[in-house]
Amino acid sequence: MIGFGWIVLTGEFIDGAGTLGAALAFVIGGTVVALVGLTYAELTSAIPHAGGEHHYALRALGARGAFVASWAMVLGYVSVVAFEAVALPHTVAYLVPDMQAGHLWTVAGYDVHATWAAVGVAGAIAVTAVNYLGIRPAAVFQIIAVAFLLAAGAVLIAGAFTGGSAQDMRPLFTGGAAGLVGVLVAVPFLFVGFDVIPQSADEIRVPYRQAGVLLVISVACAAAWYAMIMLTVGSGLPAERLVESELASADAMAALWNSQAVGNLLVLGGIAGIMTSWNAFLIGGSRLLYAMAVSRMVPAWFGRLHPRYRTPANAVLFIGALSVAAPMFGRPMLVWLVDAGGVNIVVAYVTVVLSFLVLRRREPDMARPFRAPAGTAVGTLALVCSLGLGVLYLPGMPAALIWPYEWIIVGAWWVVGAVFLWRLPRVGPGADAEERLVSAVRQRRGA
Repeated sequence: MIGFGWIVLTGEFIDGAGTLGAALAFVIGGTVVALVGLTYAELTSAIPHAGGEHHYALRALGARGAFVASWAMVLGYVSVVAFEAVALPHTVAYLVPDMQAGHLWTVAGYDVHATWAAVGVAGAIAVTAVNYLGIRPAAVFQIIAVAFLLAAGAVLIAGAFTGGSAQDMRPLFTGGAAGLVGVLVAVPFLFVGFDVIPQSADEIRVPYRQAGVLLVISVACAAAWYAMIMLTVGSGLPAERLVESELASADAMAALWNSQAVGNLLVLGGIAGIMTSWNAFLIGGSRLLYAMAVSRMVPAWFGRLHPRYRTPANAVLFIGALSVAAPMFGRPMLVWLVDAGGVNIVVAYVTVVLSFLVLRRREPDMARPFRAPAGTAVGTLALVCSLGLGVLYLPGMPAALIWPYEWIIVGAWWVVGAVFLWRLPRVGPGADAEERLVSAVRQRRGA
């Protein structure tokens, strides 16, 4: 959940909403995501299968509802993986300013260079290889990167107390409601990650109730992290200087400690954040594609398990290939992927919350090792809040998708999805929905 956005987007957030306004937006957004997280936590403990929302929606809404939830979330995960492939060279360029060489082409006014793109491509190949080999190497890699990330965050907090200025934090609020919404709309993309836990439910070895609890705790930790970043970075430099910075958090860190070396340390922490998100979402996206393939929603090719490593090898390679291509479009892809991925993540959240509410009513006696408190009320509030976030992406709203780039990404994805959906048999909900769906697909092909 802590990727790269806190390094590069902080200046824009503070400029748009003010230091305290940006922090407040993350608290509000974190509360909304926490409500959704409670529904995920209950469903994860009750239906602990790899693929997460795919299985929740299949049981509650049937085949077509499950496809919408899964297909939307796959794009959300793919967008994060691709985002990190672009973020890595952008971050490295801060450490090595002279790395740009070998002009390739220009995308939306940005010059893409061969050396810059090569860093992203190399990172994509490395992370894909780690995930191809199995969940254990990926987990070890994750632990090391998170430890370094937390260390960088601790140094930033210490710097705010020793070198921060309350004057630099002003204005505390700016931009009014529009400024707050401008930050709030980034929350679905920045907070996505807790839902990776159910994607690997078949591969993790913790009690199901504990998995649900960890899921909720992860949302609280992320909200605290992003709010802390807004406040500490805001105390390091005035907002007008932050918004001009390529990597606002790093420049604020350098100012707090009066040392560029310490600023570079935070950049390394940002790279650790890139790798943790990259790794986690490649895990989540590949497992979700695998679950869809097992249910015959997408080609069976995505459901192939590696004979030795027991990983969904083809699904890993597919998402890895998309991340290899992303750096070729340059820095503009960072913005496009945040919005295109964010709106699809919201679609998936809405479908999961609907599944939660339906199962609470239809199957009240289902075993639920973790039960969301005030379940129906929490689910209803989560549904209303999720729909409210979704509205913010519509034309005319503060976070409307950018034409034509973001609409092309979303539109192309759903055109392909519509083809798969059209071919999908109409199978109703139920505990045996997957078996009935697989049987229906086989009968259709046999006919």
